Amino acid sequence: MISIVIPVLNEGATIRQVIKTVKKTTRKIEIIVVDDNSTDNTVEEAMKEQVRVITSSQRGKGISMREGMMAAKHEIIAYVDGDILTYPDNIIDLLTGPIEKDEADFVKSYFERQAGRVTQLVAKPLLSILYPELSHFQQPLSGMIAARKSFLSRVHFENDYGVDIGLLIDMHHLGARIVEANIGKVENAMQTWEQLSKMSREVSRTILRKAENIPQENLETLGNINLIREQMEYSILESIDKLQKMVIFNLDQAVFTQSYLEWAAVAFDQEDTWHEIQSARYNPITTMRLGARIFDGRNIAEMLEVADSVPLVPGIREIVRELKKRGYACGLVTDGFGTVARHIKNKLGMDFALANKLHLINSVATGEFSEADYFMKDGEYCKSNMFPYIKEQFHINTQNIIYVGDGYHDRKLLTEAGIGVAFCPQYRGNAVEKIADKIIKGLSLAPLLDIAQASPAKFGIKLPAISKKQARNIGVGSLVGLAGAGLIYLLTREQKARKRLGKQQA
Repeated sequence: MISIVIPVLNEGATIRQVIKTVKKTTRKIEIIVVDDNSTDNTVEEAMKEQVRVITSSQRGKGISMREGMMAAKHEIIAYVDGDILTYPDNIIDLLTGPIEKDEADFVKSYFERQAGRVTQLVAKPLLSILYPELSHFQQPLSGMIAARKSFLSRVHFENDYGVDIGLLIDMHHLGARIVEANIGKVENAMQTWEQLSKMSREVSRTILRKAENIPQENLETLGNINLIREQMEYSILESIDKLQKMVIFNLDQAVFTQSYLEWAAVAFDQEDTWHEIQSARYNPITTMRLGARIFDGRNIAEMLEVADSVPLVPGIREIVRELKKRGYACGLVTDGFGTVARHIKNKLGMDFALANKLHLINSVATGEFSEADYFMKDGEYCKSNMFPYIKEQFHINTQNIIYVGDGYHDRKLLTEAGIGVAFCPQYRGNAVEKIADKIIKGLSLAPLLDIAQASPAKFGIKLPAISKKQARNIGVGSLVGLAGAGLIYLLTREQKARKRLGKQQA
């Protein structure tokens, strides 16, 4: 019997398919899904496959792996990731076969994909210096592994990106027989430069910490280690330089179908307070400072639960995915809070989020708020002040940026960006026509792909065309959302526009 452990975090879209693939093994197995406190429907989806689901005591893949090992009933344990849809049907057989045949105690997978930059620039060079006997492993950071429980119970599970390389080194220290297994072609999501930077630090830190007992007095060795770190940092900076074009979405106007603050006010029984703040027509800083008090005493889990409940613009995930395929960096901007913006950025696979700061102590909001420095210039607050910051951080000129907002709150941003796109504008007519370069009137961002396709001529960049099939798929995804959130979105915006017009006429 074999125990299969699948650590998961917000993988509701893929977990059932992964479980179905695992079940195709010829071995007798138990499957344990260890939920890392997901905020989506991961647990619900996993339970549909009649497998055991446990909740990790603390967030982090390493802890989930360790607690999955503790829950395992059998001596042979295999780990697979819950977000990969291209596993071969015999993935478990490939991983556990060498252990069943008593040829190995620990099996490390490798697969048909070029090793990532952290592997090539950090992990393998450091291993070649500190652990030359491990440097031959093709993908030392691979997370698909199998091992004897008697060995796993004696190793330390790092709780960050260093967990996989740490297990390899610990198994080596224990004298385990280690072999590699080719699991065929596996495709997984590309890491953002921010993730690569974090991974580089944590992987190198784990290797160096594990090697503390190895003599390192040799100055040449120490110099080589520093050089490896510098090369990875240079590679990350180089990848940022290659982000030659960018799309920035206003979170509340082009990603959410409703204002996050409005939803939070309703959820936290502060709706009247929020309406009073809006009616007073304060400047943005005062509005956000007063709005921050709505969250006083609320913890991060509650705030993110509200964020997950706000309907997204239909098809936004597919749009972001296609834009990134075309070489666009994608980001969010909001007058709201970074805790929420970063969460949505991660869910959509975007590259960055620019937002203000909600003060937290022990993950609980204090009700205090600070405006972001990049929104300020000469004492004046405006989101358009972010453009010089973007140029400095990402090396992208303002004319190479497509900005997507609503046309009412974002007049200056739409004007200054290379291409300003008014999405479902709250007011129509000559005003928005004069401000925006393009207008998208329906609740679908699919037309943005046509705009992004046309814009590279302005940037002097050639991009591949989107296929009819891709466009059709995105269109279908958009239509699905129109029945629910879309209709509410359009009606709400129309109502706001009428109220605004009535006040102006009065």
